[in-house]
Amino acid sequence: MDSPPPSSEEIALRYLEELPWPPYPFQEQAILTWFDSEDGILVCAPTGTGKTVIAETALYEALMTGRRAYYTTPLIALTEQKFRELQESAVRWGFSATDVGLVTGNRRENSDARILVVVAEILLNRLLSPEEISFDDVSAVVMDEFHSFNDPERGIVWELSLGLLPKHCRLLLISATVGNATDFVVWLARQHGRRLRLLQSDERRVPLDFRWVTDEMLPDQLEIMADGDEETRYTPALVFCFNRNECWSVAEQLKGKRLLADGQQKQLLAEIEQVDWSIGAGGKLKQFIIRGVGIHHAGLLPKYRRVVERLFQKKLLSICVCTETLAAGINLPARSVVMTSLLKGPPGAMKLIDASSAHQMFGRAGRPQFDTRGYVVAVAHEDDVRLFRWQQKYDEIPEDTKDPNLIRAKKNLKKKMPRRREGFQYWTERQFQTLKEAPPAKLASRGRMPWRLLAFFIRKSGTVMGLQEAVRRRLLDSGEKDDAEKHLVRMLMTLEAGGFITLDPPPPKPSVAPGAAAKIEGPVFHSMKAGDVISQIIPAMTATANLQQSRWVSTHLAPMTEAEMAAELSEISETANDTPPEDPAEFGDGVDEATATQEDSAATAATRPASDTV
Repeated sequence: MDSPPPSSEEIALRYLEELPWPPYPFQEQAILTWFDSEDGILVCAPTGTGKTVIAETALYEALMTGRRAYYTTPLIALTEQKFRELQESAVRWGFSATDVGLVTGNRRENSDARILVVVAEILLNRLLSPEEISFDDVSAVVMDEFHSFNDPERGIVWELSLGLLPKHCRLLLISATVGNATDFVVWLARQHGRRLRLLQSDERRVPLDFRWVTDEMLPDQLEIMADGDEETRYTPALVFCFNRNECWSVAEQLKGKRLLADGQQKQLLAEIEQVDWSIGAGGKLKQFIIRGVGIHHAGLLPKYRRVVERLFQKKLLSICVCTETLAAGINLPARSVVMTSLLKGPPGAMKLIDASSAHQMFGRAGRPQFDTRGYVVAVAHEDDVRLFRWQQKYDEIPEDTKDPNLIRAKKNLKKKMPRRREGFQYWTERQFQTLKEAPPAKLASRGRMPWRLLAFFIRKSGTVMGLQEAVRRRLLDSGEKDDAEKHLVRMLMTLEAGGFITLDPPPPKPSVAPGAAAKIEGPVFHSMKAGDVISQIIPAMTATANLQQSRWVSTHLAPMTEAEMAAELSEISETANDTPPEDPAEFGDGVDEATATQEDSAATAATRPASDTV
């Protein structure tokens, strides 16, 4: 006779006993609250609070009770790292590594496992296909890096998943500190019937020391930070850049700098000889790693990223030059974080990084098991460093000096005064202070309704009122909800104009001012391109679909113009895929190995000295 499954209390006690070290009070409180909650919990705490131990609670419970669970992350790189970590955890708990599976847009491993680690888009796409994917035996969904709900482009993925998950699936949401956690929990209960228990902590276990550096060039500053013994140096350090080419460029600037402590290089050489560096940028990366400098971004082959992660975790690399994807939960704890810039974007249109992204990067500094303090260092642009040094020399000579030699020296210095570049955008100490003091961002709905979700609701609801209700349930203020409803109406009118749906009663013709009719462009469907794409993304949508509408409240709206529809075609194509979008801001991280190999090769060519060019 089978023994009864263990109770929640028994599972909680076993889980706490399985931990490799005693939990911190906040961790223990969150773990016990999970087992005591009906719908789940929202955990908001700074980086370095040990939220992973809390997140794994739901997975342990699923394995102990013979159920299934999902673990979602925003990035493929983070998904792969969590997959490896959770396999190790499963073995430690007495289960098999094959009980944990991985599904991204370009990789599947143990895809029928009871614990599936997936990028957020995978979960949403499965929820949009309930006839193909069953959630009947899924007990819990863990959403790591849940503050991604705020992402302007992809935040809607998390929002829609919350609304579509079956009610029996409990939620464990893991987030950085946010400014309106209580309001969010109230909204989720009111609009989606999920009453989550909220656990918040603003306390960092390792306090941060912020430093603005304007007297040293970046390479020299990093060499200074790497100097000293284990206790006095400021490395290992994560050096954040905002594009991949800059990562290679910064690494090049560190050539000739002494960055490794005595004995480190010998261990490093032994490690790297075990790796095949023959593919893509492997040979180039190896030359940096030998000097104690790792590079980490989405364009590198996953196996090379894993090598960098392993060597950094072993404290064999002093520096890891990386893009901001690494701030999104990837486990590379460092003593210091160095910001090479505070601005991002195209030349001439760069903007200050948003505070939430900055706090994510700042939060990587300080290792609870090693450090009593973490250090966040922002280095001024090299032009400003030259100006600062010049000003120091110039000010050393008194204005009222009578010494003719000093008067001559001061005049010569003035002639050689460095200049800032015209039209160039520089970051400042004040901006650094602004980011440091900025309050946590508030969670809010972002982005418009994707076309694929519109198709889902059309099949499910069949009424315009049902679609409007889905819009009204979003976490928006009243003005934003009005705009969202208008955009929904235009999407529907565009589909009707293309013959994909009929609207009953038909929408009114747009009212236009006299003489303005010529400015109204027709929909793009005469080109068939939009029609073809929509037919692929919405295969069930035909001209026989009939949406009942009680009344039309907007008489001034028109179907989308050709330009507007073309702008949304890329969105339609992206939502058809299981992978997060690849974007220059590095958030997407959705590259496959072939793409990464091409980018590795391009990076090698881009950073090769002129003398090496054939």
